[in-house]
Amino acid sequence: MMVSETWDVTTDVLVVGSGAGGQTAAIAAADQGAQVVVVEKSGLYGGTSAMSGGAIWIPVSSQAREAGAQDSPEEAFQYIRALAAPNVPDSLIRAYVHQAPAMLDWVQANTEVRFFSVPYTDYHAELPGGKPGWRTHMPLEIDGRVLGGDVQILRPSSKAANLFGRINWTLMEAHMLLNRPAGWIKVFLKIMWRYYGDVAQRLRSPRDRFLTLGNALVGRLRISLNQRGVPIWLNTRLVSLVKEDGRVVGAVVERDGKTQRIRTRKGVVLAAGGYERNAQMRKQYLPGSGEPGNSGAHPYNTGDAIRIGQEAGAAVRNMGSAWYAPVFKIPGEESARLCTYERALPGNIIVNQSGRRFHNEAASYHISAQEMIKADSASAWAVFDARYRWNYPMGPVIPKFPDWILPRAVRSILLKAGSLDELARKMGVPADTLKRTVETFNAGAAEGKDPQFGRGEAAYDRYYGDPKVTPNPNLAVIDKAPFYAFPIYSGDIGTNGGLVIDENARVLDAEGKVIAGLYASGNCTASVMGGSYPGAGSTLGPAMTFGWLAGRHVGAAG
Repeated sequence: MMVSETWDVTTDVLVVGSGAGGQTAAIAAADQGAQVVVVEKSGLYGGTSAMSGGAIWIPVSSQAREAGAQDSPEEAFQYIRALAAPNVPDSLIRAYVHQAPAMLDWVQANTEVRFFSVPYTDYHAELPGGKPGWRTHMPLEIDGRVLGGDVQILRPSSKAANLFGRINWTLMEAHMLLNRPAGWIKVFLKIMWRYYGDVAQRLRSPRDRFLTLGNALVGRLRISLNQRGVPIWLNTRLVSLVKEDGRVVGAVVERDGKTQRIRTRKGVVLAAGGYERNAQMRKQYLPGSGEPGNSGAHPYNTGDAIRIGQEAGAAVRNMGSAWYAPVFKIPGEESARLCTYERALPGNIIVNQSGRRFHNEAASYHISAQEMIKADSASAWAVFDARYRWNYPMGPVIPKFPDWILPRAVRSILLKAGSLDELARKMGVPADTLKRTVETFNAGAAEGKDPQFGRGEAAYDRYYGDPKVTPNPNLAVIDKAPFYAFPIYSGDIGTNGGLVIDENARVLDAEGKVIAGLYASGNCTASVMGGSYPGAGSTLGPAMTFGWLAGRHVGAAG
């Protein structure tokens, strides 16, 4: 029997994965006149994109120019080139810095997605080509009721990306509540009224229908897919790719437990995330960081697209790379919580199991987690005092609320003591060492200096500091009892090594030749950033850009 006679479904394009990269690819292909089907392994759409902050890192954008920012493709290339691994081709970086702003303009003009540029500094703004802001773009919030029933099957935000682990907020609202300038109480009351005023939803579910950050981005993309009649098949797992004469012509999937063969007239786009929740692959490729529970991604990212792409002959690159981040692990939660800004706030330090500091806590989360791995401190402690406890958050430890009102799971891992000696005993670290560490830190912090690690010297450090604290917004002494310790771990928000792609997001084999009919974007590919993290949105920016390029190219294929 001919292979073509065994197909259960025929379409032009099959997109595997429903995150921002996959949905962008599907929209772009549909706008080329292609019939598109999106498949999603889990019962919720949106992937890690939905759980994220929703930012995209786009140099030389129209929005940034409107804000008065000065930028150029050459500066952006220079900046990424200085940070990315040497094996990332110049041609791929140049494709990104030129095509990313074009993608953003296209998305703004042709979909329901809306972004605005923000003065969020590059993570290494001091490097040549780095900028103090405006390359990071945030999605505009949206009332989820316009999604109808689709809002209920949208993957929820990470608990680290909202208030009290359930109430969505915008980036600006989060900054207001963090720094509490004049007017912050009004903002807080507005957020609470918005949430509790949605009476119909409160009677049904604690889930917030006011969508912000990654939920806003994915929700807006889903509306755009619906407008084009593009379906997302949930609970549909990619099993294998089908090749004929060296070309990918379809795929085998398992949908609700039933195997189906899908023929593709034009091609397959893989956009199914990394392998961060695959214990075996982590052990193989990420020595020193082999615990899947230390990832902030959802449990379905197990590297299927990478493995199946390899089976089809695809080459891989930088498989030992990830978007690293310190994380909080709360008992009972399926994903770890990213520690973004807490480390930079004045009045806390991170110490290893010997009670010593080992890095600049205010560095980007990517660098901070890597420093933990280098120091063989896969687990550590955030140490702070009563003053910090009252003024600032430490993950789910919310300021201005007494300890007893915190969730039981949080209280079970939060250590509290009347002295540093007692705290050290509870932590299991040498008391003399911890006290010397705090004394040394305090001596410098009192003068606004950190002679050991230079905390507060970089622009990124100061971005998350408290501007009310001078002369260094990242430093304050730790001396007011009671003292606290909260466990923190070296983790990630996804892996970023994988399938090798070209400038049109076509997958390449070991000889650098195109595998006809196969495309990829997002964390299942070898990132154009090459193991680095240039700025907020360095994950979703390339995912959407190469997803857009893939969709346009495959949609126009003969």
